[in-house]
Amino acid sequence: MIRVAGLTRVFGRGDAAVEALRGVTLEIPEGDFVAIMGPSGSGKSTFLSILGCLERPTAGEYYLNDRDVNSLEDDELADLRNRRLGFVFQSYNLLPRHDVLRNVEIPLVYGGAPRGEAQRACRDAPETGGAGTPAHP
Repeated sequence: MIRVAGLTRVFGRGDAAVEALRGVTLEIPEGDFVAIMGPSGSGKSTFLSILGCLERPTAGEYYLNDRDVNSLEDDELADLRNRRLGFVFQSYNLLPRHDVLRNVEIPLVYGGAPRGEAQRACRDAPETGGAGTPAHP
């Protein structure tokens, strides 16, 4: 479950301060699908970056499965992102020096999967998912 209360994110200081989020309170039960919609500049990307543990709020509470995300150290946030969160970006954000399979394998290895097991999972994924042979320049 995702629970945020009074979530605020301010960029800059003083006269240059911009409040991207102001007091957002929301609860999303596990298994629910949610769409975050709004006009350009309304804070959608900032909100999702906070939920994805890519940045921290200026103020407010954030709990993921009753765990206080704001109290976590950077390495704990990295582990949480690796094991519990998934991202779909508008651009692929692939590492350009690696093919698609290696781009999928790297987070599996970072997450503790033995390299051989990660390679097998990547090799089998396109067939089981019906994607055919992946290609990336």
